[in-house]
Amino acid sequence: MKRRQFLAAAGTGALTVTLAGCSLVPVIPKRPTSTADDALGWIRHKEGHYTLWLPSSEMGQQISAALQGLAAAELGVPPVQVHLQLPSTRDIARVRATVGSASVQDFALPLARACATLREALAQGQTTGTLAARDIPPSALRSLQPRKGAAKEAAVAPGQLHALVTGQPLFAGDTRLPGLLYGRVLRAPVSAERASQPQVWNATAARADPACVAVVQHPRLLQMDSMGLGIVARTPSALDRIEATLAVQWQVDGSAFDQAAIDERIDIDTHLRRGSLQHSLRKDDLPTDTAWTLDLRMDVPLAAHAPIEPRSATAHWLAAADQGIALKVWVGTQDLFYVRDVLARQFGLDAERIEVQTCRIGGGFGGRTLCTVELEAAVLAQAVGAPVKVQWSRAQEFAQGFQRPPSSHRVRARVQGGRITHWWHALASSHILFTPAAMPAWMQTLADLAGDSGVARGAQLPYDVPQQRIEFTAQRLPVHTGPWRGLGAGPNTLVVESAMDECARQAQADPLDWRLQHTTDARMAQVLRRAAAEARWPERPASDATTLRGRGIAGGIYKGVSYAAAVADVEVQRATGQVRVVALWCAHDCGMVLQPDGVRAQTEGNLVWCLGMVLHEQLPVARSGVAAASFADYPLPRMGDVPPLHVYLIDSSAPPTGAGETAMVAGAGAIANALRDATGVRFTRMPVRSAEVLQALGARP
Repeated sequence: MKRRQFLAAAGTGALTVTLAGCSLVPVIPKRPTSTADDALGWIRHKEGHYTLWLPSSEMGQQISAALQGLAAAELGVPPVQVHLQLPSTRDIARVRATVGSASVQDFALPLARACATLREALAQGQTTGTLAARDIPPSALRSLQPRKGAAKEAAVAPGQLHALVTGQPLFAGDTRLPGLLYGRVLRAPVSAERASQPQVWNATAARADPACVAVVQHPRLLQMDSMGLGIVARTPSALDRIEATLAVQWQVDGSAFDQAAIDERIDIDTHLRRGSLQHSLRKDDLPTDTAWTLDLRMDVPLAAHAPIEPRSATAHWLAAADQGIALKVWVGTQDLFYVRDVLARQFGLDAERIEVQTCRIGGGFGGRTLCTVELEAAVLAQAVGAPVKVQWSRAQEFAQGFQRPPSSHRVRARVQGGRITHWWHALASSHILFTPAAMPAWMQTLADLAGDSGVARGAQLPYDVPQQRIEFTAQRLPVHTGPWRGLGAGPNTLVVESAMDECARQAQADPLDWRLQHTTDARMAQVLRRAAAEARWPERPASDATTLRGRGIAGGIYKGVSYAAAVADVEVQRATGQVRVVALWCAHDCGMVLQPDGVRAQTEGNLVWCLGMVLHEQLPVARSGVAAASFADYPLPRMGDVPPLHVYLIDSSAPPTGAGETAMVAGAGAIANALRDATGVRFTRMPVRSAEVLQALGARP
């Protein structure tokens, strides 16, 4: 690939790679655009029965219900007659990874056209042969027409929801095969940015355990700079015992680091003292003598995906003919074809000789885009000549996965004549799409010439300001960072909406009116007005002798196509500084909604993530690695922390866009602004702890 071509690919924001064993050039994921002809391979009819091979990974976002309902509506049958099937790489042609809240946007129209083509063919008596999809306009597709009244809540077949509540096997960890063994790859307790390898271990003592099958050394167990040591056991419960018996001592090279080293590397003021940042989203000439009304510094910490299900994979090498399947892998992944490509490169096999079977994912959020546990399982299975399941522990999930990068921001704004006239937002973070968990430093440096668009997501100002400068830099950190729900949109819009709120206060303007004055986007204005109306915005909560109360509003545009606005009410105990969000209202516009219950659930999930961002989540770093080993070390919002959530979907005939991450642009800002309203203090380091609130309240005049 020519350098010019590489940079063009990088600019698409789709460059995520995995280092292959002996090659300096990583595997690059392919992101094809699916056509209606491709979709004819997803929907099949046989003897009166329909089967839909789901082109998107199901990880709780209910895309299976949305596409099942769409297919049923287009075919003219009840959803229960469309049987859902999670595909393998042999069942369907290559599709895009399930990322970016784009599944409906990518797959709805091709699937609707394919189903309409199939319906018409069956109506004409054609039950065999090959079909060519018709290029039917969306306006002629019955499944893509706006629904009215009760029809909005389309019937949903029980499908996987029934399987979930009845405990049927759906996840990769549920895989059962004859002769199945259980594996684990041990790694040094430091970041994979530090070169490490096993130095001394007691293999004799480990093999003396009757449950121990093998201790495996193999160069393919290298992930980035971390060389692992594999163990295989007859039972999963024996793995902890064998690991303890091995008593591995590790050789670790490279410089040690702690939290202070990370903070220093992304400190925005340090970068600004060096001059302009590396990349600009907008670079208007701002007067050097600008008198800034607002000068705000905010910092957002490292955060984990924290899925309920730690990742798992089962690999089975098959005694097949020369051109048959040699390796089959069962895994919960957001990109089954990328996993296949990486395994093909690692083992020198033609991709068609590897079958990757996708399973339901118990929480992905961007964290299941690489090939990690799948390669570990395949190496161990090949070493012992039997199927092997590798299930990461919770500690491994924290330590060996990548995380949402921390970010450091400075926003300067000038308010004049009741308007913002100048805006300057500078931020420093680490890589997201160009994730160091998969991209070697030399390649990341080259990719940085194009700029990591994931870092910048959400930094574009959704309001009308004449003069703007928006710039950023991405620094490789000693801990691995990468895609996390919404990419940079959550932290960036939290900062933007906090700064907008401060500007409104400087102008002594109502925060809702202030935002409406600064937008000419009708959809943006609509969600702001709807959220405010549902919350009864003018009816502000009043403080009393024991409790401070406040209300905040925020809004935003996700990826330029989906809109959300939120209102939050908070209470702060004067005596303890304890903060509680008591209500959240959210208006959501993602175009035409195929599955309203699913969109509401996704919006609610986003709002809870926003609650965690402002008040709970911070991933600790110590001793050259992630210091969390369990949820006890990583506070998450609990059920008792979650307030009533009121979600309102905007009726729209616009084409469907993303719903899975949209509310991230509004929820956190609304909570932070409500806290400001209650206390009179703008908290600038997330998350906000009770002790910090109490200290700030005591320092108020």
